Amino acid sequence: VHPSYRRRGIGTALATALGDDARIWAHGRLPAAVALAAELGYREERVLRQLRRPLADPLPDAPLPPGIRIRPFEPADERAWVEVNARAFATHAEQGAMTIEDLRAREAEPWFDPAGFLLAVRENGELAGFHWTKVHPGPPALGEVYVLGVDPSARGLGLGPALTVAGLRHLRDRGLDTVLLYVDDDNPRAKRLYEALGFTPYAVDVQFGRANTVR
Repeated sequence: VHPSYRRRGIGTALATALGDDARIWAHGRLPAAVALAAELGYREERVLRQLRRPLADPLPDAPLPPGIRIRPFEPADERAWVEVNARAFATHAEQGAMTIEDLRAREAEPWFDPAGFLLAVRENGELAGFHWTKVHPGPPALGEVYVLGVDPSARGLGLGPALTVAGLRHLRDRGLDTVLLYVDDDNPRAKRLYEALGFTPYAVDVQFGRANTVR
């Protein structure tokens, strides 16, 4: 709702018109949005935190596991990436459901840069993980940890930190000053990883849904 028209019942009318099976995102978790959601019978379903990190800060040493190297994405990697992404995000309804068509649609976006789509591959060529970075042109321009995923077979090797740092180096080499990422509040493993790498809280977004909706 435009600031000039708030507190006139417009938000309530719009939310009511959506119906019982709707979900609503509140960007910023503002008190007014939380109060409106509660008044209309919505509850928090998902909390998405935005973290940021200055790229000028020193990057930690995070070596790659033995037998794994990093290289840029190529079109021939599409099917392997979709399969690893599905396994890495098997419990994530959105990211884990990405298809080759979804991937190709993103490859066609103006922001797509294969040089910033880093793949961790084993000596036999199998994909073990990836760090897909993104650049928001701004101003000011911002880097993003767009998607970071590790195949379940490669977990516990330290590949997550190594991939993250490799992507941060790439964004820093692009001349960017700051990098952001989004992480679900119910993913403590990912939050610990990013906090250990120097990311700090910046903003919070919340998804609300009715108690009788199915995720």
